[in-house]
Amino acid sequence: MTKPHLTILLAGPRGFCAGVERAIEIVERAITKFGPPVYVRHEIVHNRYVVEGLEAKGAVFVEDLDEVPADVPVIFSAHGVPKSVPAEAKQRKIFYLDATCPLVSKVHREAERHARHDRQIILIGHAGHPEVIGTMGQVPPGRILLVESAEDARSVQIDDPKHLAFITQTTLSVDDTARTIDVLRQRFPDIHGPKKEDICYATTNRQEAVKAIAQRCNALLVVGAPNSSNSQRLVEVARKLGCDRAMLVQRADCIDWPAFEGIGCLGITAGASAPEVLVEEVIAACRERFEVTIEEVTVTSESVQFKLPRILAEKKIPA
Repeated sequence: MTKPHLTILLAGPRGFCAGVERAIEIVERAITKFGPPVYVRHEIVHNRYVVEGLEAKGAVFVEDLDEVPADVPVIFSAHGVPKSVPAEAKQRKIFYLDATCPLVSKVHREAERHARHDRQIILIGHAGHPEVIGTMGQVPPGRILLVESAEDARSVQIDDPKHLAFITQTTLSVDDTARTIDVLRQRFPDIHGPKKEDICYATTNRQEAVKAIAQRCNALLVVGAPNSSNSQRLVEVARKLGCDRAMLVQRADCIDWPAFEGIGCLGITAGASAPEVLVEEVIAACRERFEVTIEEVTVTSESVQFKLPRILAEKKIPA
């Protein structure tokens, strides 16, 4: 029986960003250097495939430092942690490595700088996300107000608009965040913002890549985890551009194939914490059901790299 034809528009850039690659490498090198087990506070990145792969090598993932023995290393996830976490590790004399993405650390430093200048800080982000929790924990309680949307920005109450600043989570919708910032600037003309936007290059590039293909697709698959903010935003971007059948999938075996019956063009991308092997898995599953033609649609190239902590970069550690 002849298979139906399917054109796959493969978005680029997609998948791992420099911060994710650095965080994973920190865990792998720490296991090699110190031996297993190495503990990791929270998922190093939001992807079960990655986490399970690291568990197989000797990583142990926990949510609190209470679960970490005193005589083993602990790594803080790429999302960042409140200042209270390294302070507790030092108090307990636990050796730790910080795998916080440098672009998240940039936002932390901005929060500290605004606090030193006695400014009230508005953080645009999603309540409960680890990055937001970590950023709010960089300054004294009450100094940061969380705003999740343009609607929130219209109603947030500020005591002193002359001493006000905003920062943002790094993995937000670029367009939604711009609308929220516009509202804040209209209401508070003297508000201080970052010199360079806080939404990271990888989030921006992956959203631009989805915009380049969404209106050409009958459906679009985002490979990523349900708790991955940047992956969820890719689904939202596609739907806002009219691709109603945009869906998030963790693995090929999660795809609801009946929902794609009759499609001729499928977009595929991946969130910044999803490895390329999972994209290849989805494409292979498509080939089982369709005669596939692949068109790469790349909007920009990426060459960003981040340094490892010095203790792990001192000498080459074999993979």
